[in-house]
Amino acid sequence: MALDAPTLNSLGFAKPPSETRVVVAMSGGVDSSVVAAQLAEEGYDVVGVTLQLYDHGAALAKKGACCAGLDIHDARRVAEDMGFPHYVLDYENIFKDAVIDEFADSYLAGATPVPCIRCNERVKFKDLLETAKDLEADCMATGHYIQRKMGEHGPELHSAEDANRDQSYFLFSTTPEQLDYLRFPLGHLPSKDATRELAARYGLQVADKPDSQDICFVPNGNYAQVIEKLRPGAAEPGDIVHADGRVLGTHNGVIHYTIGQRRGLGIGGLEEPLYVVKLDVDAKQVIVGPKDLLSTRTIPVREINWLGDTPLTSQTEWHVSVKVRSTRPPREAIIRPLSDTTAEVELLTPEEGVSPGQACVFYQTESSRILGGGWIWRG
Repeated sequence: MALDAPTLNSLGFAKPPSETRVVVAMSGGVDSSVVAAQLAEEGYDVVGVTLQLYDHGAALAKKGACCAGLDIHDARRVAEDMGFPHYVLDYENIFKDAVIDEFADSYLAGATPVPCIRCNERVKFKDLLETAKDLEADCMATGHYIQRKMGEHGPELHSAEDANRDQSYFLFSTTPEQLDYLRFPLGHLPSKDATRELAARYGLQVADKPDSQDICFVPNGNYAQVIEKLRPGAAEPGDIVHADGRVLGTHNGVIHYTIGQRRGLGIGGLEEPLYVVKLDVDAKQVIVGPKDLLSTRTIPVREINWLGDTPLTSQTEWHVSVKVRSTRPPREAIIRPLSDTTAEVELLTPEEGVSPGQACVFYQTESSRILGGGWIWRG
């Protein structure tokens, strides 16, 4: 007689919720607060952990940032209301070393970095995940909008149900081992409104708290200001040069420009609209040219995290869809592996403004599955 398979709880473990410990990464926002409240209500042994990522004094003055003093207070209050323990860990130095310094350096090298990916990869899903294991948790849950589904070969990463909230672009570097341990309880929800409704149902005081918009350590989205503070002397003036070699004007620092920028170049009176097509940090030059120079078909990608069922190098070509910006829909492409971690990606339709420092994320075409991704490194 066949034995019945053990019943799994909602987190996928064959034991009662009360015997399943889950660490919830709590930023103080509505998403992670709902995750913690929901799991606590379901009877899990919840432990809330909030990371202090940078200086409170500087952070308290601004709205719309995550992990600042007010957010720690909000996370702690949710834990008190729902009756589970909550810890604040000081990760300021780790965050500076793993995220902020690289952000400044790659920005100065003319790239357009995405520090939120590095934060997930190097801080939240690395150090915090290890902390969760130290706390003898069975798994760690976050408020990210992404789905983890069980496939034939183990857990798979899938886009969120709500395409408008999907955070897969920022989580492509999640490894199979991390995916084994992580849970994303909000990924299947139809909308952010559904999350806020749950928050109201649990009586959370953060139910109407606005979403954080900016990168947490970049107030008001002013990158240049932050870079100048981190790397004094970075805003040195130089020439604005046309791609054909003509000097068209001067600028007050390469860090004030991004690839694809058209407005605010300070070079009027020209017949053709010009765009920033390249930043040459060593020569202190902002290179501008017509829009067609921004089109890219071939993208070199490195530091690839591959989530397919067979190794990346098991095929000479992979026909997939890729995203080269978080705000753009996936486009059809071919990945041609060069090694386990490097590849050349050919876009079937050229894209504009593909920029070194951004991520190139791979999706299974006609499917919600994420096959990994890598970093674009020379445009």
